[in-house]
Amino acid sequence: MTSVIYTGYEVVLASASPRRKELMDRTGIRYLIDPSDVDENVDVKDPGEAVRELSRRKALKGLESHPGAVVIGADTVVSLNGSILGKPADREDAFRMLTGLSGQIHQVYTGVTLAKKEDNGKILQDTFSVCTEVEMYENTEEMIRWYISTGEPLDKAGAYGIQGMGTFLIKEIKGNYDNVVGLPVAELIRHLPAFVP
Repeated sequence: MTSVIYTGYEVVLASASPRRKELMDRTGIRYLIDPSDVDENVDVKDPGEAVRELSRRKALKGLESHPGAVVIGADTVVSLNGSILGKPADREDAFRMLTGLSGQIHQVYTGVTLAKKEDNGKILQDTFSVCTEVEMYENTEEMIRWYISTGEPLDKAGAYGIQGMGTFLIKEIKGNYDNVVGLPVAELIRHLPAFVP
């Protein structure tokens, strides 16, 4: 990885997600990847608030290693009937999640934080979240088991990836597609100019 510059500022994506990398690559912004390792346990039940808090932790942690950079932290969760679904613990947990989502409408929330240290040492932050509504087909046990056998759902919130084979499970979405993948880039680039004038 090489450090790169965007309008005179180093931009750091504090995430190891290959999906977020693909989305950032499409923006034309040059950036460095340096994932933030943070405690992801939050005492918050509201999914929008939870992802905003986690994105904030990731951005601020990244700023410790890159004090001269603009750091982007992000976190994504799936919410079904008010319950937050993170990444599955194992295949049976993935089966439980996907069975619960089958035939249902759920929400995908991504929180994003931009942070940088100003010349006076004060930290400038901007945190927002985006919600997309997703409806799944009524999927059979056989189809769910097949999908889990691909291994794709095991590292994804809600146990599916809409950008991969998980797309076969999805009937309809309302809102931002990139948000479901893991980073609402259209919204991100509208917040970025305040950090990279």
